[in-house]
Amino acid sequence: MVGPFIWMLLTSIKTVGESTQVPPVIFPEEIQWENYTEIFTSLPFSSFYFNTIVMTGGILIGQLILCSMAGYAFARIDFPGRNGLFILFLSVLMIPPQAFLIPQFFLMESFGWLNTLQALIMPGLFSAFGTFLMRQFFMSLPKELEESARIDGCNHFQIFWRIMLPLAKPGLIALSITTVLFSWKSLMWPLIVNNSMEKMPLSAGLAYLKGQYVTDYPILMAGAVLALWPVIVIFIVLQRHFIEGITFTGSKG
Repeated sequence: MVGPFIWMLLTSIKTVGESTQVPPVIFPEEIQWENYTEIFTSLPFSSFYFNTIVMTGGILIGQLILCSMAGYAFARIDFPGRNGLFILFLSVLMIPPQAFLIPQFFLMESFGWLNTLQALIMPGLFSAFGTFLMRQFFMSLPKELEESARIDGCNHFQIFWRIMLPLAKPGLIALSITTVLFSWKSLMWPLIVNNSMEKMPLSAGLAYLKGQYVTDYPILMAGAVLALWPVIVIFIVLQRHFIEGITFTGSKG
């Protein structure tokens, strides 16, 4: 599993000839650190980073708010048609994301949001998977906490905000890591909704380094290393919370 990442790192410090040589060259004769500086001159890489951070942050905030509220409602509020509506939400997971591309594109066009950051953020603000994840976690919490809060006069929103949400920290962290990982590597949707280099995220911007006939693989791999290190660090630091959150959400159905 680690092998491709090591090869990517080694290729990023090679020359073009060494990266395409047969048989393969594992270690370069001389480290080409200038590949990492050239990526900033060949592409608006700083803009790619900014757009990716804004897109990922917007999607993350939206999913944490909307998915946690929807998950709490499906887990704790008994309203007519709750189970049927939840199954309808889950049915979205059975539809390939590609089926939504054309309707979402026309929707963004009608809003006048093409080539904007909000076009990258809006379709990802809600997640059926995130709702399922948070619902399972809220169902694993003791009902006695909710009953005690009701005796003290709390309404649903107060119970959710003051009691349930602080206890849902592992689930929120698991949802955050999953959302960041999927948002950070988003490729197809940005390429469809944007055609301006200044509005591209990292994954879509790096696609422009792939030439039709010739590709500068060391530059491409240098950009990939710079694009990947934040999410790798986030996962390494928070992997214990991620596993804990996934474990808790599967404890009760």
